[in-house]
Amino acid sequence: MSLLTLLPFIVLIGAMFLMTRSAKKKQQQAIDMRNQMQPGSGVRTIGGMYATVKEVSEDTVLLDAGPGVELLFAKNSIGAVLTDEEYNRIVHGIEHDLKSDADIVPDDASSLTETDDSSDAAAASDDTPVDLGKKDAADEPADADTTDQARADAQSKKSDGDSEAK
Repeated sequence: MSLLTLLPFIVLIGAMFLMTRSAKKKQQQAIDMRNQMQPGSGVRTIGGMYATVKEVSEDTVLLDAGPGVELLFAKNSIGAVLTDEEYNRIVHGIEHDLKSDADIVPDDASSLTETDDSSDAAAASDDTPVDLGKKDAADEPADADTTDQARADAQSKKSDGDSEAK
């Protein structure tokens, strides 16, 4: 066997190796994330439920889903451990964004209008007509033979009301 016939098999084995390597890496990251859970941290389960971790044991996690609601989940069912800001934003709707403290609307309208010379040039250019690629009838040379031929073709395509679909 030559190297050329073995090349597709080598490429296939290499691709399988890379896919399994990335899958193992993702599994290890998920295990590390679940091992970093501590009581008080916010989590999202694989079912989409948000809760706060109350207790962590070897294989299970006790979650506080609300006042008086405690649920026991397997560690594998935790989809993501959230930061405090992200958990509060999703569950309680609390935004800790510094940009929200800034004024969105200015006190005066002078900052909303342009005062530079480019706005005068833009206003002047608005008066010029825009060429959309269409030509006026006056711009085209009127060729009587071609227009008569086009009208004759259009008339021959029209039917007298007879149609084959009934």
